[in-house]
Amino acid sequence: MTTLDHMYPRTKTSFGATRLAGAGLLVLLGGFAIAGPAIIPADPAAQDFGASLAPIGSGYLLGADHYGRSLLARLAHGARLSFGMALLTVLAAAVPGVVLGLLAAWRGGWAEKGLELLATVILALPGLMLVLLLLAFSPGNYGPLFLGLALTLWVEFYRVTKATTKTVLAQPYIEAARMLGFGSRYILTHYVMPVITPMIATLSAFAMATAIISVSTLSAISVGLQPPTPELGSMIIELLPYFAEAPVHVLLPAVLIFLLVLGLQLLAQGERA
Repeated sequence: MTTLDHMYPRTKTSFGATRLAGAGLLVLLGGFAIAGPAIIPADPAAQDFGASLAPIGSGYLLGADHYGRSLLARLAHGARLSFGMALLTVLAAAVPGVVLGLLAAWRGGWAEKGLELLATVILALPGLMLVLLLLAFSPGNYGPLFLGLALTLWVEFYRVTKATTKTVLAQPYIEAARMLGFGSRYILTHYVMPVITPMIATLSAFAMATAIISVSTLSAISVGLQPPTPELGSMIIELLPYFAEAPVHVLLPAVLIFLLVLGLQLLAQGERA
C-alpha cells in the first residue's frame, strides 16, 4: 500500500439485505429466462385453438393464451428477451458513456465542449421520442429499438462519469500523486475507477430497469416488437380483451415485468460505506 492509499481510503460498497434480496430475485428470474426456454418443451408460437384461454393447471402449467399457446413458454422467452435487450442496451450505453466522460474530464477544453453539446442535443429530445424516430425507419425490429434506447441512456453515464471524475481530479492527493511521479494510468486505475465504479454499477441497474419498461411500453402501444414475438408488453395487450374471462393470464406478464424491475431497483439500493 502506497502513502496515497493511506491519504485516501478506498470506497467500499456493502452488500446489505436489500441488495441481497434484489440479487436473489434476479438470480431466480435470470435462471428462468436462461434455462426456461431450453427446459420447457412447449413451442411459444405453437397454436392449439382447442386450448384457447385454458386455465392454470389444465394441461398447461400456467394456462394458455387466446391462441392456445403455452403461457409458461411465452413468459420464459419473454423474460429472456427483456433481460437480453436490457443488458445489451446498458452495455452499449455504458461503455461509450464512461469512456467519453473520462475523456471530457481528463482533457477538458474543446473535447469537453463538443461532448457537452452532443449530450445537450440528445437530451433536447424526450427519450421515447428518439426511440420512436428511429423505429419509424424500421418498425418492429430489434435494431432501431436497441440503438434508440442506447442513445438515450448513454448521456447519464457520460455526465455522472465526467462530474465524478472532475471532482476526483481536483483533489490534493491527485496533485501529490503526479508530483511523486505516478502516471495517468496509475491515477485512473487506482483513484478514479474505484470511485466511479459503484456509481456506474448503480446507474446500470436503474438503466436496465428503464430499458425493460421502455421495451414493454413501446410493444404495448404497437410500435415496438410485434406479435407473435413473445414480448411481455405485447402479451399484456394481446390478452387484455380477455381480462374478464382470464384475468390471471393478463396479470402474469405484468407481474413478471414488475419482478424484473423490482429486483433491479433493490439491487441498486445498496448502502455505501
